[in-house]
Amino acid sequence: MRVLHFYKTTLPDTVGGIERVIDEIARGTSRLGVEVETLSLARRPGTITMDGYRAHRAKLDFELASTGFSLGVVGAFSRLARRADIVHYHFPWPFMDLVHFIARAKVPTLVTYHSDIIRQKHLARLYRPLEERFLGDVDRIVATSPNYLASSEILQRHRHKTSIIPIGLDRALYPQPSADRVAWWRSRLGQRFFLFVGVLRYYKGLHILLEAARGTDYPVAIVGAGPIEAELRAQAARAGLTNVHFLGFLPDEEKVALLQASHAIVFPSNIRSEAFGVSLLEGAMHGKPMISSEIGTGTTYVNVPGETGVVVAPDDPEALRRAMRRLWQDPEEAAAMGRKAEARFRALFTARRMAEQYVRLYQDLLAGARG
Repeated sequence: MRVLHFYKTTLPDTVGGIERVIDEIARGTSRLGVEVETLSLARRPGTITMDGYRAHRAKLDFELASTGFSLGVVGAFSRLARRADIVHYHFPWPFMDLVHFIARAKVPTLVTYHSDIIRQKHLARLYRPLEERFLGDVDRIVATSPNYLASSEILQRHRHKTSIIPIGLDRALYPQPSADRVAWWRSRLGQRFFLFVGVLRYYKGLHILLEAARGTDYPVAIVGAGPIEAELRAQAARAGLTNVHFLGFLPDEEKVALLQASHAIVFPSNIRSEAFGVSLLEGAMHGKPMISSEIGTGTTYVNVPGETGVVVAPDDPEALRRAMRRLWQDPEEAAAMGRKAEARFRALFTARRMAEQYVRLYQDLLAGARG
């Protein structure tokens, strides 16, 4: 079975949530006998071999409203799709929809629906007819959580052909830091601290976290870089938040050491652009209790209120502060929630389970095509 994944960017060119999910699916399904190729755009085109699959990059010509465009990718897609048994799209990427209709792959198609288009509301209205035609034309759609399927008006219109396959992670891909490194971070930040990991973007709700940290002495470590980093640092400086530590971008070994050392994960994303929360899932994988906001997406599928952590209303610093106080003042409850989070991860969110579900879906698509 040969599967072609198509999205605007992939590892190692960019490191984002969707790119990591594509990599996990590609690695996992290749171990189960699927021949996998990916196609994306890059400034420097070419083909490289990844762990278990081949990654092709067509030349990126220009970008508009976070959408990459390429004339060369149409021919590359046509060529690769001809030797594929299934084309696996990853949504959203409006230019991909155009390529789908221009190239017309004559094989079964499915799309993993990672997120609604949230920020570009005016452009989204212009794009809506093409979006509806594309989603109506593909054979199957995959939502990454039942929560997102239930809350997305667009997915509800295509519910009849939508399956749910949660995102999964392979813990074996994460480096194991030394005990000394874990101890070093605790010596720097404190024996207990709250941890955020992610790209510093507008929808992560970090301005709310900074407000919630005011008037407390809970250490908060923020790992990551991004477009609003300077703005957040300025907010913290104005508020005199000496308990908040901006650690910037860190290599995976340091990130894992912090995950192991932390008391709890705080993930205050406040807008539906946060469709799942892979960083939240990493916390569950490491047995940490979580604090997140109810935004109608997969974050509350990963973090079950009162079971694996605390879920608060979005845009509410006081509610977030109360949640932090609860986990800080009751370490036994926090530890119990962390154990349940890890058990839920093992039951629902492993890369192996995700890959097996995709392979079954691929097999169903091929059987339907032959029938």
